[in-house]
Amino acid sequence: MGTKIVDVMTRHPRAVEANTSVREAARLMEGDDVGSLPVVEMDGTARLIGVLTDRDIALRVVAAGRDPEKTSVSEVASRDVVTVTPDDDLDDALTRMARAQVRRLPVIVGDGELVGMLSQADLPRVTKEKNVGEIVGAISRPPRGPRVSGGDLAETEPADPSTQPFRPSDTKPRLEEESPEHH
Repeated sequence: MGTKIVDVMTRHPRAVEANTSVREAARLMEGDDVGSLPVVEMDGTARLIGVLTDRDIALRVVAAGRDPEKTSVSEVASRDVVTVTPDDDLDDALTRMARAQVRRLPVIVGDGELVGMLSQADLPRVTKEKNVGEIVGAISRPPRGPRVSGGDLAETEPADPSTQPFRPSDTKPRLEEESPEHH
């Protein structure tokens, strides 16, 4: 039997409530030296409703000209979140991280209660039998394809994930078709 998430996850992770201002969340991210924070609603437990990333702040606040002091994290956080449970296998979680190209996965139980985080930084201490460099490389691999700016991109832009419903019980990532690499 492989390593379980519960054996390597960070318990009691830093999270922000949905009504926290983006400015305050950004200060916490800077202080904790992280690129994302789980967003929770407190209803007896810390129920995960999304994840605020530095990219969310850059695109949905700064680029959109919104005031970070008056914008709450719930307005701009990513809602289509890949999650794992404490009983999930680490190898499966690493596959999810690589496919979704994320460095941190919220660990949830029940109806979305946040109980931990699995981070790329957790991997070196438990992946002795694996090539950590290959794992980190797969997680950090940039998206394939051209990076085109300008013109009418409306038809080629992906749907905004914040408009998609979050289902805490759905712990499997939504995968897009992988295109062959061109060298």
